[in-house]
Amino acid sequence: MGKRALVVIDMINSYDHPDAGLLVPSAARIVPATARLIGRARAEKVPVIYVNDNFGEWRSHHGEIVDSAMAGSHPELVEPLLPDEDSLFVVKARHSIFYETPLTYLLDQLSVDHVVLCGQVTEQCVLYSALDAHIRYLGVTVPEDAVAHIHPDLADAALEMMRRNMGAELRTVDTVEF
Repeated sequence: MGKRALVVIDMINSYDHPDAGLLVPSAARIVPATARLIGRARAEKVPVIYVNDNFGEWRSHHGEIVDSAMAGSHPELVEPLLPDEDSLFVVKARHSIFYETPLTYLLDQLSVDHVVLCGQVTEQCVLYSALDAHIRYLGVTVPEDAVAHIHPDLADAALEMMRRNMGAELRTVDTVEF
């Protein structure tokens, strides 16, 4: 087994967007498990990389994104997952964590060949990121209890697509291997 990294997708979020009402209940369910996963990765010295939307704020940096999320509608969903001083942070503008970001270069510099993807939204950013990881010949693990959805039926289909079409390992937080 090669080196792994934990990628936390779009969890630094103000929840001030049109789908927030559908997303928040699912996000609330995954926060405790996601916090445990982040804690395990940190304890095992696994790189923790936050890849987050900039929400159209092109002058923003990760500190401003964190501040905005903590001032948003649901800081209780953000606070347990905040980056620490060792966390890496990549800002993205579209669904995939790889699209027009330096993530591929960063993973190469860290000698990572397998990503563990957690965060939101399962049927959007997580799915597209898993596909982009797969086409880059990276292994993918998705802990099903650490991904949030807007539409449960689409999330179930997305997880099955990741498993079947991309060879992703579907696990629970407590069975993820680092």
